Amino acid sequence: MQEVKKENPELVNRIAPIVEKLIKGNSLYQVKLKKDEMVKMLVDLFSSFSEEEFKAIKDNDLTKRIDSILVVEAVSGTLNDLTPEEIAIFDEAVEGR
Repeated sequence: MQEVKKENPELVNRIAPIVEKLIKGNSLYQVKLKKDEMVKMLVDLFSSFSEEEFKAIKDNDLTKRIDSILVVEAVSGTLNDLTPEEIAIFDEAVEGR
């Protein structure tokens, strides 16, 4: 039987405003990310922490962690959007390091 996780309101109440602020401040996030999906994903991710561990994360550290995760989410799949010509240019640039 599949386990159903209940959303922890404390996680949501702390994560949602950070996600909203970060998305508002970054045009890439605005184009690539959906706030509600990101909040849900982050709540699921951070629910693996104990309540004490999560409370111990300072706001600025939590913001940095969330921002890092959002960057990965926003740029993942970016190469899939490229044309074959753009991929060739990218490959040449990477090889020329």
